[in-house]
This record gives sequence, C-alpha cells and structure tokens, in this order.
Amino acid sequence: MSILSFIKEAGEKLLRRDPPPASAPAADVKAANDEAGDAIKAYIEAQGLKATGLTVTYDGATGTVTVYGIAPDQQTKEKILLCCGNVRSVASVNDQMTVEQSAPEAQYYTVVKGDNLSKISKQYYGDPNKYTKIFEANKPMLKSPDLIYPGQVLRIPPQ
Repeated sequence: MSILSFIKEAGEKLLRRDPPPASAPAADVKAANDEAGDAIKAYIEAQGLKATGLTVTYDGATGTVTVYGIAPDQQTKEKILLCCGNVRSVASVNDQMTVEQSAPEAQYYTVVKGDNLSKISKQYYGDPNKYTKIFEANKPMLKSPDLIYPGQVLRIPPQ
C-alpha cells in the first residue's frame, strides 16, 4: 500500500471534463468524481485486468485515484495501478490493493522526451535488446513498443 505519483497532464483522455471548481455544489462534485472513477474502472476492465472487489474512486480536487481490491498476482496489481495513473488529470494513485500470490515488485519508470524501450532496457538491464521484456510487462496498455509518450509511467520487471 503506497502512493504512486504521475504526471497529471499526460495519459489517456478518459475523463470527459475537468473537475468542477471547489465552489460548485457538492452534488456536482460528487457526480463528476463518481463518473471519473467509473471511467477509470471501465478502462481497467477493457484491458482485461481483473481483481476481486475492484473499486476505483477519484478525487478531482487533488487528482488522486484510490484503488481497492484483491489482484490474483503482483503483475496484475501493478498493471491496474498503471491504468489508474496513466490517465490525464490523475496526479497520484493511492494503492489500497492486496494480492493473492505475492512476487517481487517491479520498478517504475517515467518516460521522458527522446526515450524508447531499447534505451530504457539498456539503462535497467544493460542490454537494449531486452526491450521486449519491458514491452511485455506493460501489455495490454502498450499496443506497440514504439508507442510510448513523455510522462507515461512504465513497469520495469525484475531481471
């Protein structure tokens, strides 16, 4: 259980609108937050990622997603967290998930301009040809090894 940071201006454009101002009626704020949480949960499910009791909430005032549930394994949990965080308007993810089958945790890497998976692979594994390991670790969110963008957070699995 931890807080993961993300770049708020980067990511999937899932949320249909900006959060209402703090001066908006509480019912409008709650409705917007609920809609955003539902959109993020639907995105996770569209990626084929499953967790028992998966619950996703969003706080537009802070840009924080909180995610609860029991993932079958560490890899699925980390992918769910990335689905939550790699969304435009999300600044952090409050991880309240557990796993049925524990394993070593992956590292996370935030893509910067000029990066590609080979360059990242060389940095972490000493071999640019191991980029497929990073690509596979980030499927299904990554559709192609060439389609990464600055601000995106990637899983870097242990060697």
